[in-house]
Amino acid sequence: MRRPPASCIALGLVALAACRDAHGLTASEPRAAVPRPEGCRAVAAGAPVQPVLDDPTVIAVCLGAGAHTGPLRLTRAVTLWGPGDANVHSTTGTVNELRAPGAAVLGLTIEGTGGRFDALDAAVKVTARDTRVEGITVLHAMFGILVEQSQRVRIAGNRISGGREPALGLRGDTIRLWETSDSVVADNFVEDGRDVVVWYSRNNRITDNRVVRGRYGLHFMYSHGNEVAGNQLLDGVVGIFVMYSRDLRLTGNLIAGAAGAAGMAIGLKDSGNITVTDNRLIRDAVGLYIDSSPMQRGDVVEIARNVLRLDDTAVVFHASGHHVQVHDNDLADNQLQVRVDGGGNASDVAWRDNYYDDYDGYDLDGDGTGDVAYEVRSLANQLTAGVPGLAVFRGTPALALVDAAAHLDPLYQPQSVLVDPAPRMSPRWSVDRVARAP
Repeated sequence: MRRPPASCIALGLVALAACRDAHGLTASEPRAAVPRPEGCRAVAAGAPVQPVLDDPTVIAVCLGAGAHTGPLRLTRAVTLWGPGDANVHSTTGTVNELRAPGAAVLGLTIEGTGGRFDALDAAVKVTARDTRVEGITVLHAMFGILVEQSQRVRIAGNRISGGREPALGLRGDTIRLWETSDSVVADNFVEDGRDVVVWYSRNNRITDNRVVRGRYGLHFMYSHGNEVAGNQLLDGVVGIFVMYSRDLRLTGNLIAGAAGAAGMAIGLKDSGNITVTDNRLIRDAVGLYIDSSPMQRGDVVEIARNVLRLDDTAVVFHASGHHVQVHDNDLADNQLQVRVDGGGNASDVAWRDNYYDDYDGYDLDGDGTGDVAYEVRSLANQLTAGVPGLAVFRGTPALALVDAAAHLDPLYQPQSVLVDPAPRMSPRWSVDRVARAP
């Protein structure tokens, strides 16, 4: 594949800069303090907190700076507030539970939890509608913020550091929505945890979060009608993975550095009516992975106006792709543009108006569209799809010679993987625009 060295170097710097910016803006920028509620009862460090929370005449409890002992239970519509240096700590169970509609935990720091996975020991557990968790910091927790069987919950402006176990798969989830609907997860900074999970949850908005060095940046399962916009998912294993879900909108996200044998920016499995638009998928092992999606008759998957650059493979289909629309995307500086695993091809996918930096056609009439189709044929990819063990030779001279022989000898003509009848001659996104986009 033709890969202009200057372009590769420039995009590599863009990807690294994007990751550094995400870290810097979050780690060093002072967090906006959550305003102190009016009419609150002050509790000094070391004084009992639970009796004040239980007092029906108290509408808000304001913790003083210093250490406060948990666990704490909010069993009525009361607000628990503290400055960042008010530290609620516990070594057993869940530290804070919001059990009543209208309860809120704001501003303070929560450090430590119990260590039981089966009990889901968490910094904050929410089991009531119309509740809020805003502006808190979570440190050294088994699980971060768990929301179960609730509606209209707001999880916003929090900072959550991952669990204590060094092995990534043995840490707890940093944010989890379970059977939760019509809720907002916004402007959170999450680092070094396992997964951000949205399971059996409908009509939620997950926007403008930064998730760094996790396993799944966002993992959806049986969750319909959710919107995922403006998030930065960096240096994890998987950016966004969608399973058994419908009517999701993934738009305007930056996913960079999804690496490793299972690394991918966006994965879709057995899902339908999914739109993937205006995302930047940079320096990932796989940009887009599509497996049996769309699943139901009449459903579609639309992939439009995305940037896929510096990926090992830009788009991977598990077996043949059907009823997928891929248009107006930029595919450049990738080691491989498209791969079909398990045999088959992507010829049934509606490819149109995409930019490919390895396109060798021409534009005689100057309308910005190639006069001949862009077509991918690769005997090497056909062989590795049929015999996965050969993938170890991908990128070596051996498979390169296989492709060269197939081009020279018509007896070895491989099957077509994809055809874009009208490829664009120039990208929609310049390197500078990729770097400047929020």
